[in-house]
Parts: sequence; C-alpha cells; structure tokens
Amino acid sequence: MIIDIHGHYTTAPAALQEFRDAQLAGGRATLAPVSDDELRESVEGNQLRILRERGGDLMLFSPKASGMEHHVPDPDMANAWARASNDLVHRVSELFPDHFAPVAQLPQTPEGNLSGVITELRRAVEELGFVGANLNPDPSGTWAGKPMTDESWFPVYEVLEELDVPAMVHVSTACNPNFHTLGAHYLNADTSVFTQLLQSKLFQRFPGVRFVIPHGGGAVPYHWGRYRGLAMRNGWQDPAELLSNVYFDTCVYHQPGVDLLFEALPAPNVLFASEMLGAVRGADPDTGIAWDDTKQYVDRAGLADKDLAAVYEGNARRVYPRLDRRLAAMGR
Repeated sequence: MIIDIHGHYTTAPAALQEFRDAQLAGGRATLAPVSDDELRESVEGNQLRILRERGGDLMLFSPKASGMEHHVPDPDMANAWARASNDLVHRVSELFPDHFAPVAQLPQTPEGNLSGVITELRRAVEELGFVGANLNPDPSGTWAGKPMTDESWFPVYEVLEELDVPAMVHVSTACNPNFHTLGAHYLNADTSVFTQLLQSKLFQRFPGVRFVIPHGGGAVPYHWGRYRGLAMRNGWQDPAELLSNVYFDTCVYHQPGVDLLFEALPAPNVLFASEMLGAVRGADPDTGIAWDDTKQYVDRAGLADKDLAAVYEGNARRVYPRLDRRLAAMGR
C-alpha cells in the first residue's frame, strides 16, 4: 500500500469559501448545504484521480493549510471555521474511506484559544475518527508568539499524548510581506521548529508526542552537520536524539533534494507525501515530471526494498496508530 500523509482539501466546494468570506465580512455566516455529489465532484477529478494515476492508495486529508488563517483573533470565528472545514473533510473520508483518512484543522488564534483547540481536537479524533491534526507553530503569521517548547503549549501536548495522535507542524498564511507564504514562510517554520526542539527537553516531559515536519523538513536534512555542530557548541542534545519523536515527509520537488533527504535521515523517519494540488503545480519542463509527483523521485532514490516499504506504508502506520487501526478494521 502507498500512503500519502500530506494532502489538503484545496478543491473544496465554493460554499466553504463563501462561508469564510461572510465570517470575515462580519455578517451572518452560515455554511450553505453541500451535497454529497458536490463533495464527490470536488475530489474525483482532482486528488482522487491524481492519487490513482500516480499509483497511490490512500491520502491523509486535511483542510487547506493557507486557508486556516489563524491570525484572525476571534476565537468563536476560529471555532466555527475549523468545525465547518473539518466536517467537510470528514464527509469526504466517509464517501471515499478506501482513499482518504481525515486530519484536523485546529481553531488556533494568536492568543492560543486553547479551550477551543482542545475541544475540536477531541471532537475530531474521538467522535469523527480523525487520525491526526495540523498544529500551527505561528498562529500570528508574524512570529509574534512563543516557541512550541514554551509551557503555554503543554495542554495541547497532553491531549495529543493522551489521544495518541501525531501533529503535523504546519503554518498557515504569512502576514509579513517579507515572507512569501509558500516559498519562505512554510519552510522557515519547518526549520525553526526543529531548532526550537533541539534546544529543549520537550520530549523528556512528553515522550509520547510525535511531530511530523513537512516539506522535507525545510532546511533540516540539508544542514544536519550545522545542527550537530551547534548542538556541540551550545551543549544541546544531538539532533539524532529527536528522531524518536520527530518525522519528516517527502514533499521535496526535485530528485537531488529527495536523494539528499534519504542520505541525511534514516528511512524510519521519512514518510511518503506529495501535498498534491498544493503549493507547487505543473511539471518540470526539463524532466516532464510533475513537481509534486514525489513518488517518481522516491522510486529513483535507490532505497532498499524494506526501506521503500517503510517509507510508503509502514512508517505511516507506526506514526499514525489510529490510521493503522482504521486500515486494519477495513482488512487492509
């Protein structure tokens, strides 16, 4: 089985964005009815078609990342927006259970909204069967908050640990024009959070918390020696000590980058992903390969068969135990 752990509902029906626009305009915001046929149409010609064409079997599916917009400060608005977005993702996963497993958006705000975050996390996992959640390390969109190792985050980690679900570290829209959302902000976040973790003893306090750092880990695999050197210079833990709790995906859109990812990191810490129909679309004119067709890059990375099987399936089932149980219940 080939499991893609990083997919977003970038093709949601127009009613969802209309609901959001009404929220932001300050008017009465009610999500218009969305039929099952509309949901089917939104994915059958998009994520589902591409998944099948590229040889994939199942995708972990979450709301559109740039649309989470956690910089909006109203907690009631954030709660309603996350709930509406998650409900549509859940319905897609119910319509296509063989191909989609749901991952939650959380109603974060710059001030935290921890009660809303925890309520929605529990609802998504315990009531709707979500297998994971996205956690934004920078709800402000300007890096005005505290690092993810600060104790203000601890109530969320307690629930993640209790529910035994991993969190993908994923920012939303940048609110500083110096940082392009897709070209800089996302990769900055991946790199920054790893450095925060390197300086802390977070996993001594929360040994069951697991983070997936997307987009190939930002700069992490490509500057592994820098992190080892900084750790030795500053008396931090060796970066390898984080690998019991920190994992990376394959959303790297060229062959040399994927090759280096596997040279720098052990195969048990890399999970297959594409983020298809996300940040980068179209094909590389030099190769004819779609930028986000990461399976082609992984297949060419020269992995041993056992490592390839782990990257495509085994690691996802281990890091996302609720996904493993969901699949086992389906006889897969």
